Amino acid sequence: MSQSSSTSEPDATARNEQSQPPEKPKQTNTVLIVKVAVILAITIAIWFIPVPPGVEPRGMHMLAIFAGTILGLIFQPLPTPSVALIGLGAAMITGTMNAKEEALKGFGNDSIWIIVAAFFIADGFLITGLGKRIALLFVRMLGKSSLGLSYGMAITDLVLAPATPSNTARAGGVIYPIIRSLAEVNGSTNETPEKRRKLGSYLLMTEAQVNTITAAMFVTAMAGNPLAQKFAQEKGLHLDWGTWALAALAPGLIALAIMPWFISKVYPPTIKHTPDAPDHARKELAEMGPLSVPEWIMLGTFVLLLALWIGGTSWGISATSAAFFGIAILLVTKVLTWKDMANNSSAWSTLIFFAVLVGMADQLKKLKVVEWVGDRAAHSVAGMSWPLAFGILILVYFYIHYMFASNTAQIVALYAVFLGAAISAGTPPMFAALFLGFTGNLIGGITHYASGPAGVYYGSGYFSVGEWFKLGFLSSLVNIIIWGVVGTAWLFALGYATP
Repeated sequence: MSQSSSTSEPDATARNEQSQPPEKPKQTNTVLIVKVAVILAITIAIWFIPVPPGVEPRGMHMLAIFAGTILGLIFQPLPTPSVALIGLGAAMITGTMNAKEEALKGFGNDSIWIIVAAFFIADGFLITGLGKRIALLFVRMLGKSSLGLSYGMAITDLVLAPATPSNTARAGGVIYPIIRSLAEVNGSTNETPEKRRKLGSYLLMTEAQVNTITAAMFVTAMAGNPLAQKFAQEKGLHLDWGTWALAALAPGLIALAIMPWFISKVYPPTIKHTPDAPDHARKELAEMGPLSVPEWIMLGTFVLLLALWIGGTSWGISATSAAFFGIAILLVTKVLTWKDMANNSSAWSTLIFFAVLVGMADQLKKLKVVEWVGDRAAHSVAGMSWPLAFGILILVYFYIHYMFASNTAQIVALYAVFLGAAISAGTPPMFAALFLGFTGNLIGGITHYASGPAGVYYGSGYFSVGEWFKLGFLSSLVNIIIWGVVGTAWLFALGYATP
């Protein structure tokens, strides 16, 4: 998927240059200048805010640079890693972060390295074809109707989620090509509203919303989850892989069962029956032949990793150690090569982006800024019962994502603050940590820019912006109700809602 995108991009650029009027570059430059000016203005304004009581002298300077970096991630005047490195450079040159002891601290964080490692593990599913095979198997079993196809894609996503922290790679690299193929075979292209509504728009929107659910179900299913886990652990809350997965099990499975059906009611395809889809899947599976040796190795490695992630704590094996052991197996067996890993620009970009932001977030904690912001947030809900206070905090945390273009950016910026405010308001700590962790994933479908998968699916040309905003909001209500009701009851049953 990433290779095809990179090869087609120059051609698309050339076409745009031919079709756009001459003033287009000026408009682009003007937009860029405005974005940079807004970022600088807000950064400078925060820089000169008097230091509040209890905050270290460098605190507001760190907050200013951090806010500027987050705004850069939202406005995207430059690619994400570039924005992060510029923020890091500003922090070091101003003395806000010491280069030796503070600025590069994030690069040694094991939570970040498990994300990077799992990107390479996800490559194994793509390179060997195992991910595609899994999707086709479910299409063969469930693909006689549009609703069955959507459930087949949902189950594929669920199966791949535990070992695919890049939900963009999972949705875009494995499932998206299958959906496009199924849609086009049934005459559903993006050329006209009538054609896209036949099947493609329904399957793509359903998968976009399903992906947020599977991402919420496992620590290793979305790149930002290990960071939420890390921030919770800094509060003394132990969210290991098994704890997270068990806590998300009931609401996650119910949400997966309901979401495809719900979208079929509010955004129905005009093709309800797809009798040819199973045959199409059979033909593709026949062309693939039996499981290859690399696929068997990938499957065995995946099962081993799941066992280590679930039971590793009791065996003294960290999740990061298990992930790198899995990579070692794939390298020794030549399922992966160093060239594959070196070419995975997403993994290395993620390393830079996360390491910088985590280092900045740690510095904000060290300088007492997070504590100060958390106190202000807690003060805003002071005097309320904890269920009401936490309900308000969760809704704010959910819908503030309209301002963000990345789940991870919001988690880094706000998770620790909202967790501190929730605990201060009397919310049971483990309950708050888990719910905020789930929410950090469920927000990924509310807009066409809310997450990587949303961007991939919107870019397919099967939706208007208005359609996405409407369906994203309706889907968010479904998730809030299911996770709020079922999730709360489930966490009470597990004993995680005890103050």
